[in-house]
Amino acid sequence: MDLNTIYEQYRDRIKDIYGEDVKIVYGVGNIDAEIMLIGEAPGRFEEEQGKPFVGQAGKNLDEFINILEIKREDLFITNVVKIRPYKINEKTGRKVNRAPNKKEIELSLDTLLKEIEIVSPKIIVTLGNTPLKALLGDIKIGDVHGKVIEYNGRFLYPLYHPASIIYNRALYDVYIEDLKNLKKYIKSNN
Repeated sequence: MDLNTIYEQYRDRIKDIYGEDVKIVYGVGNIDAEIMLIGEAPGRFEEEQGKPFVGQAGKNLDEFINILEIKREDLFITNVVKIRPYKINEKTGRKVNRAPNKKEIELSLDTLLKEIEIVSPKIIVTLGNTPLKALLGDIKIGDVHGKVIEYNGRFLYPLYHPASIIYNRALYDVYIEDLKNLKKYIKSNN
C-alpha cells in the first residue's frame, strides 16, 4: 500500500460524511524521512494552500526546524486530522479553528497509522496534545514534552504545538530547550 492509496481511501470516507466540498490537507515531504512531524489538524491557511503548517504556526515551525539544523524537505509532515475542524464565531459569522473532536480523530487515526507505517521514520515528533493522545492514549504534553518515549520500535518526542507560543509566550524558552535536547538526540542517533 502507498500514500496515494490510503489518501484516496481517506478522501472517500471523509467526503461520504462531510460532502464533496470538504478540503483535505494530506501529509507532505520526504517519503523516506527519518523524522516525521505530526500536528493536530489544518487551520485556515493550511486549508487554503493544501499543505500542513503554512500559517503562523508554520512560520514558528520553520524557525524550530532551523534550530534543529535540518531542512523541511528532509521531513515528512502530517496531521492527525486532515480536515479543518472549525466552529462559527457568533459575532462575526466566520469560521474559527477548534481542536479536533473524538469522532474526527477516530475517523483519521487509521490513516495516520498507515502513514507512519509507510514512511517508517526513526523519530516521530508530536506537536501538541492531539497527536500525542492519538498515539499514546491519555497522556498530557505537560508531563512528557521534551522526553524520548519508545513507540512501536520507534522513538517519539513530544513537543508543544508551534502555535502554543503564539498564545503563551512563556512557553518559548521551554520550546527552545526541548528543541535543543531533540537536536542532541538526533545527532547522537545518526
